[in-house]
Amino acid sequence: MSALRRGVLARGSRIAIIMNGSPLFTGDAGSGESEIRRWILENDWLEALVALPEQLFYNTGIATYVWLLTNRKAPERKGKVQLIDATSFWVQMRKSLGDKRREVPREKADEIVALLRAFQEGEHVKIFPTTHVGFRKITVERPLKLNVQANPERIARLEEEKAFQGLAQSKKKGAAGAKEQAEGRAQQEAIRKFLGTLPGTLYKDRSQFEDVLAAAARKAGVKPAAPVQKAILSALSERDETAAICRGKDGNPEPDPELRDTESVPLPAGDDPPDAEGVPASVRAFFDHEVRPHVPDAWIDTSKRDSKDGRVGMVGYEINFNRYFYKYAPPRPLEEIEADIRAIEGDIVRMLAEVTGSIPG
Repeated sequence: MSALRRGVLARGSRIAIIMNGSPLFTGDAGSGESEIRRWILENDWLEALVALPEQLFYNTGIATYVWLLTNRKAPERKGKVQLIDATSFWVQMRKSLGDKRREVPREKADEIVALLRAFQEGEHVKIFPTTHVGFRKITVERPLKLNVQANPERIARLEEEKAFQGLAQSKKKGAAGAKEQAEGRAQQEAIRKFLGTLPGTLYKDRSQFEDVLAAAARKAGVKPAAPVQKAILSALSERDETAAICRGKDGNPEPDPELRDTESVPLPAGDDPPDAEGVPASVRAFFDHEVRPHVPDAWIDTSKRDSKDGRVGMVGYEINFNRYFYKYAPPRPLEEIEADIRAIEGDIVRMLAEVTGSIPG
């Protein structure tokens, strides 16, 4: 390796890329887009992001951003990201060129560079630790609660279950396929009959009904396969907050897919040690403070883990300029809005009068 090349690598590099807003936030935690942002930020390569004015380019008027990347950050910039809002640093062009109606004059460009060099927070500048734009996405589960009843209405719903329908279907052709379909239809009829013998009692505990169902099936000589058994329970069940929690063979609560939710927990700036279940301290504190008080029966799905650090929750990164530079604009006084409405109503009345007055009687 030449001495010149070694010197360049030792000093590092600094590049600027202009892109639209999508790379700032597109893609959920764990996605390719988020992992690219994560790689850049966790390697501390992002020095600054500059939001440019809209309508700067000939073929598009969308917002654009300058990514300033380097692997030789100054000591005071280590572990930090500078965001610069330069969306107001423009002048109107005398003549538009397609969608290009604005430009950044030299003096405005010098102001942007001055803000970058100063590295001080202000009206147009925000400085954050790199972890400030990161989060850990966790899955929050709640228990499944069902009541079960073998009444005619629910038994009829069994006909819509795919596993039950599949009994009378066959991939075989010819006589073999016809025979398999006939056997399946006979099994369907046997299931319908033994379900009709069940009591119409409303069970608030699914496990109790499963015992009754198993006994009735044995008595009728019917042995439904596991998928069909699941289809029967699905058809005869309804969600019921007053019912007992449904539990699996291991005794643990079954999650309700319809109540499943996710939470994005901000990444802490410092260490975030996991507990025995692999749940980071920041996630546990967030869950106990923000989730559990509202849904005491909820729990964190500890099987959803980050592929890199192995801890519960998927790490993601996104940068939302609007959130950091949002300026509250109070609504107009109610009196002004009412006055505008009355004026519009008056205009409508006058226009209608002109129209109706022009029609011969």
